[in-house]
Amino acid sequence: MPLTTLDFEKPIVELEQKMEEMRKMADGLDLSSEINKLETKIIELRKSIFKNLTPWQIVQLARHPERPYTLDYIYLMTENFIELHGDRNFRDDKAMVGGFATLGDKTVMLIGQQKGRDTKSNLYRNFGMSNPEGYRKALRLMKLAEKFEKPVITLIDTPGAFPGIEAEERGQAEAIARNLLEMSRLQVPLIVAIIGEGASGGALGIGIGDKVLMLEYCWYSVISPESCSSILWRSWDYKEQAAEASKLTAKDLLKLGIIDRIIPEPLGGAHRNHKEAADILKQALLEELETISKIKKNRLLDYRIKKFNVMGYFK
Repeated sequence: MPLTTLDFEKPIVELEQKMEEMRKMADGLDLSSEINKLETKIIELRKSIFKNLTPWQIVQLARHPERPYTLDYIYLMTENFIELHGDRNFRDDKAMVGGFATLGDKTVMLIGQQKGRDTKSNLYRNFGMSNPEGYRKALRLMKLAEKFEKPVITLIDTPGAFPGIEAEERGQAEAIARNLLEMSRLQVPLIVAIIGEGASGGALGIGIGDKVLMLEYCWYSVISPESCSSILWRSWDYKEQAAEASKLTAKDLLKLGIIDRIIPEPLGGAHRNHKEAADILKQALLEELETISKIKKNRLLDYRIKKFNVMGYFK
């Protein structure tokens, strides 16, 4: 049972606690029938709640502190992961991680933002917000993968690029813009998966891909609901309306052609079963890699251009 409970999860947690109490009381008593009924009721309630989540509730799920992060997925999905460090210019950004790993029977370059689990690790990881050297490290690893003709997979989970003065002094905007340019013409298959928060240019800095996948309970937008509310209404009180209007959920983005595929999560969200979530994501990545790998190298950029050209059309 998760240590952190969101408001809309409380009815489920209350029933789970009741079931645990019944199991403890079952010593010498046959309560299996009652327990089975309660288990069925919990599953039905969870399905009902998660079928009707609002955009703001999905934002809350994407930020759940027990949700699997980039390194969790890497270690659960892959073997032989070798983390590579530094941008060969300034320093190693701990908010951006990456390296070669074996996914299925393929060697791939995995890159993604990494958050912390507590205050100490969040400070170490800068709350998953990369500085310019993080984006430059990501680009260095992509170029390394291109050199050895290995596919690149990026995992997005960030509240945004770091907005500090020192990041601007070292060229935050230039670093992200450079990544957009270089990723658009990378000569190897490139797959993006949004596994949590996908906020602003911080997400887009590793977000150009031949296929863009998104886990079911994530969000991806140019601005967070709180910041949008702050700009439009001069208050954070309208964040739920902002989340609704922003069309930031996986279902909305699939309709708009921004993403290509929604990856289902375990019932109740990825935070409830890291291993199952990783297995589902791994299978989806392998399927997409198989598809993209069939495209000839000299046609890959044409495919990428066509994909992005069809975005933004409306009637």
